[in-house]
Amino acid sequence: MLTNPTIETLKSLKLHGLLEALEEQQQTPAVQSLSFEERIALLVDRERLWRDNQRRTRLLRGARLKVSQASIEDINYKANRGLDKRQIASLATGEWIRRSQNLLITGATGSGKTWIACALAQQTCRQGNSVLYWRVPRLIEELRIAHGDGSYIKFLKTLSKASLIVLDDWGLTALTAQDRADLLEILDDRVNTGSTLVASQLPVDTWHAYLGEPTLADAILDRLVHQSHRIELKVPGESMRKSRTQADI
Repeated sequence: MLTNPTIETLKSLKLHGLLEALEEQQQTPAVQSLSFEERIALLVDRERLWRDNQRRTRLLRGARLKVSQASIEDINYKANRGLDKRQIASLATGEWIRRSQNLLITGATGSGKTWIACALAQQTCRQGNSVLYWRVPRLIEELRIAHGDGSYIKFLKTLSKASLIVLDDWGLTALTAQDRADLLEILDDRVNTGSTLVASQLPVDTWHAYLGEPTLADAILDRLVHQSHRIELKVPGESMRKSRTQADI
């Protein structure tokens, strides 16, 4: 049996998964027939699994997704809204994240943009990558506050470290010259180092007009649209927001 000093040592070393597995081994007679090397391998695998699960939990908590229960497995392809199973399956592999590519999801209200964005973001967390979810109106507000209290550079660094940033409700907020400059800074920091997912009611070909100032608009769209994947959603017969359940999205 494990002694208290041994238990406390394992806890102090933060080997919680190994400790749980060791206690289970002592209560499982069949394990006693395994070799020392086999038992050690089981303990190490359990510790790795425990740490992976803890990391995923932290990443999901830190992402602050608007729809935390959204998942790739629960996407509803029955509704006629232009979803391609092969494209979603490809995105689910996370290769676009590893390549620091972007994803643009467009469609009218009720087409399920936010839900799908959160499902892909959750998948990204499950693969061990950090995610930050922001509604653009709230992000703009936070950037303005950061300018005022001196935390702007620190805020930019936080955004730049995320493997994926989700910018939801793109196009709902009127932008000032400073707002456009801030968006350019955020996106420029992510070129070849991180991915950006944008969800918007506006079609991509209207974004230049939305951004307004031609020079900054060109720069922003060059960093955002270049080498991006696109999902253009259609609204089914009934809004997905009205018809969905937790298991039918």
